[in-house]
Amino acid sequence: MPEAASAPTAPRATIGDSEFDRDTALTLREPGVYDIDLSAGWTIISAVNGGYLLAVLGRALADALPHGDPFTISAHYLTASQPGPAVVRTDVVRTGRTLSTGQASLFQYDDQGNEVERIRVLASYGDLDALPDDVRTTAKPPAIPPMGHCFGPEDGPAPVSGSSAIADRLMLKLDPSTLGWALGQPSGKGEMRAWFGLADGRDADPLSLLLAVDALPPTAFEIGISGWVPTVELTVHIRCRPAPGPLRVSITTRNLAGGFLEEDAEVWDSADRLVAQSRQLARVRLG
Repeated sequence: MPEAASAPTAPRATIGDSEFDRDTALTLREPGVYDIDLSAGWTIISAVNGGYLLAVLGRALADALPHGDPFTISAHYLTASQPGPAVVRTDVVRTGRTLSTGQASLFQYDDQGNEVERIRVLASYGDLDALPDDVRTTAKPPAIPPMGHCFGPEDGPAPVSGSSAIADRLMLKLDPSTLGWALGQPSGKGEMRAWFGLADGRDADPLSLLLAVDALPPTAFEIGISGWVPTVELTVHIRCRPAPGPLRVSITTRNLAGGFLEEDAEVWDSADRLVAQSRQLARVRLG
């Protein structure tokens, strides 16, 4: 009896032709002004993920500035964004031979039709491919078990409390040693580590690194705090263009005080290079 034909596998998405690219694509309305429909596919509970929003503004600035790669980008999250229409306005602050600086803001409308600023960023862009190869570092890739020994949302018996649509867009495999919160036994260490990629197989690029630094479960979960941890400010440094393959993301929190905590993230590529770093300040809902 002939063997049954195996089900065809979906082709891997490519950079420029993936769900992430389509959902961060903007329409130029006039010079410096862009329209976008924020996708509900990148929400956490009901709010749009901050890393996805940063990628949207990052793409707008890549179009508005003469340089195409974000080197450093700092964002202040003013109000929670919702899926639906939004406007991005950009402004070129300075252009130079190796670096250009710009700012951008994303706006939506409230129920009364008033324009509300959701997020404002200031960023410097350059050409990652023009950077020198000299690397002197004491940083080391995070020690994460092989992917087959890690766990994602699909491995749980039921959806994790607070899970959201964004989980379906990601390939996320968490280090078991940072999963105590999911079992009701948080470690208290404030650490989160995971293999990271996009679910459709698209390789990482500088814009998707802006998403990667803010896509893991909050480190607050491992401190024993549940619920939404909204970002107040997030600064990302892109250090080099990532090699193809899955990323490793490590995030730590060392200090929770006054209802705020910091998260320091490192992103490493398949070539063991530190490709992105970030720090964010986030609000914690206590009690």
